[in-house]
Amino acid sequence: MATRSVATVFGGSGFIGRYIVKRLAHKGIVVRVAVRDPEAALFLKPMGAVGQVVPLYASLTNEPTVHRAVEGADVVVNCVGILAGDFQGIQAEGAGLVGRLAARAGVGRLVHLSAIGAVPTAASRYAATKGVGETLLREAFPRATVLRPSLVFGPEDQLFNRFAGMARLLPFMPVICGNTRFQPVYVGDVADAAMAALARPDAAGAIYELGGPRVWQMREMLAYVLKETGRRHRLINIPMGLARLQAALMELIPGKPFTRDQLLMLQQDSVVGPDMPGLPELGIVPTPLELVVPGYLRRFQPGGGRRRVLPQEQVGGATDLSYQTRD
Repeated sequence: MATRSVATVFGGSGFIGRYIVKRLAHKGIVVRVAVRDPEAALFLKPMGAVGQVVPLYASLTNEPTVHRAVEGADVVVNCVGILAGDFQGIQAEGAGLVGRLAARAGVGRLVHLSAIGAVPTAASRYAATKGVGETLLREAFPRATVLRPSLVFGPEDQLFNRFAGMARLLPFMPVICGNTRFQPVYVGDVADAAMAALARPDAAGAIYELGGPRVWQMREMLAYVLKETGRRHRLINIPMGLARLQAALMELIPGKPFTRDQLLMLQQDSVVGPDMPGLPELGIVPTPLELVVPGYLRRFQPGGGRRRVLPQEQVGGATDLSYQTRD
């Protein structure tokens, strides 16, 4: 990619997208952040020079806006994904639309963020439409690179932050599908994988499954959250019937914090396939979650991760009873 080339990042203000936008901007590339709410993407502008990071409106269900976003772009990255809503229109047909219009516009490289377990026959609508989207995308743009991460963690995640929030509010930690296996991958590694896929000729047309260095059971991850937040709660297994009822009720809450489709996803392992290329093949050493997660879970500890200075820790002969952040 030449200096001052143009990249379009669909979903660039999202959890993964913002990390990709930052890396593209640091390489001097003009970045179009194609999102449904451009005002919510304004926080990305300081990542580049004046006029380098440009939020613009685009919806994967609105063809003219997608056409405008990809026209004249050298590379395109599609990070769009949803956990509830119009799966077919956004994750399936929308991915195909990006591929078709990118090919028509002469885009050089395209990277698509999917998910491990994305197959058209999957039980969950999320995974099934991700699988259909991959198929439609690759039919329209055969040289597209597909990245399939497992659960993605990082400071802004809705994974460990959510579990830690539950630990702070509840007297116990509910466990749903405790034996399901996941391979959590650091968001920075996923962004680095996208950059490598754009730069490496051998990545064109390939599929990579992205996972961290360790496979965790759901129960193990929840126990880890309790440990890092200083909570001595019991892990309580939730029967599947009760979990289904809970999901059905929570679907009715604005924002849909938990759905029956997500429950189906939780029942399926999400680990890198034994024969699938991944982060090492892209030249990336996977980051252990133990190096990252404790730092952003500290605020969920009792006292907000701060401790009182002990009486012997005095300044100028007077005891300082203020709170200090743990090292």
